[in-house]
Amino acid sequence: MKIAIYGKKFNADFDPFFEEIIGSLAINNVEISIYKSFYESLPEKIRKKYQNFQFFTNALDLQKDVEVLISIGGDGTFLDSVTFVQNSGIPIAGINSGRLGFLANISRTEIQSAIHKILTKSYSFEERELIHLVSPQNLFDDCNYALNEVTISKKDSSSMITINVYLNGQFLNTYWADGLIIATPTGSTAYSLSVGGPIVVPEAKNFIITPIAPHNLTVRPMVVPNTHELTLKISGRDENYLVSLDRRYQVVPTEIELKLKRARFKIKVVKHDERTFFSTLREKLMWGLDSRN
Repeated sequence: MKIAIYGKKFNADFDPFFEEIIGSLAINNVEISIYKSFYESLPEKIRKKYQNFQFFTNALDLQKDVEVLISIGGDGTFLDSVTFVQNSGIPIAGINSGRLGFLANISRTEIQSAIHKILTKSYSFEERELIHLVSPQNLFDDCNYALNEVTISKKDSSSMITINVYLNGQFLNTYWADGLIIATPTGSTAYSLSVGGPIVVPEAKNFIITPIAPHNLTVRPMVVPNTHELTLKISGRDENYLVSLDRRYQVVPTEIELKLKRARFKIKVVKHDERTFFSTLREKLMWGLDSRN
C-alpha cells in the first residue's frame, strides 16, 4: 500500500501526533511518499528517526498507485493538497494539526481510528464539486479550478470595480462592489460566509454568487444551479483586477473575460463517520451554546 503525505510546518505540540501517524504507517509496511518541502520543515529529530521516504514536489510526482493522500494542517493546507491530487481520483484525508476544520476534520484524538480505516480500506468518502475557470490566457495553467471559490476583487484600495454577470448568456446583474465571490457548497462556509453568503450543504448542486461590499444594499447573495455557465466581464478605473482560485491568485487586465462552470471531475474527501457536516457546523460556529453561561 502506498500513501502520500502533504502538509505545512506545524507547532511542536503536534510532534507526537505526527510520529503517531508515521509510526502507524511504518509498522504496517506502508510505502510513504511525502511532500519534500514539508519533510524539510520537520524537526531534525523526526527526520533522523524516519528517513525511508519517497518524495514528491508536484502533481506529476504523485505516483498513480497512491491510494490516499493525507493532508496535515488546516483547511488551507487541504485546499493546497487538491492541486496535487487534481483529477487523479486519489481521496484526501484531512488531519487537523490545530483547530477543527470543515475539510481537515480529523482531530488529534481521532488519528488512530482514521489511520486504521485507511489501512483496512474501510473508510468512506464523499465527492465535492469544483469550479472550472476558463479564460483565453489559461491564467492558472492546469490548476484552473477551485474547490472553495473563485474571487474577483479590486487590486488595491482604489474605487470599486464593475462586474457584469451572465448566466448561460443571459444577463443577470451588474455588481458595483469591492469584488464578487462565486463559491461551491464546500466554499459556502469559507470566504462567502464571512461576507454574508448562505451555508449550503456539500452535496448540493449549486454555485453561490456573493458580492463583497456592494454599492447597492438591495444586492444580495444568490444561489444558482451549477449546471449554468457564468460569464464575467469586469471594468473599473484601474486597468487590472485580481482573480483568486482558493489560495492562488493572478493579476488580470480588465479586458479579459472569464467563464466559470462546473469542473468535469470531483475531489474525494475521506469522511470521518462519527462526524457530520452538521456536527462540525455546531462545533465551529458554536450553535446552541448560551454565551451567558
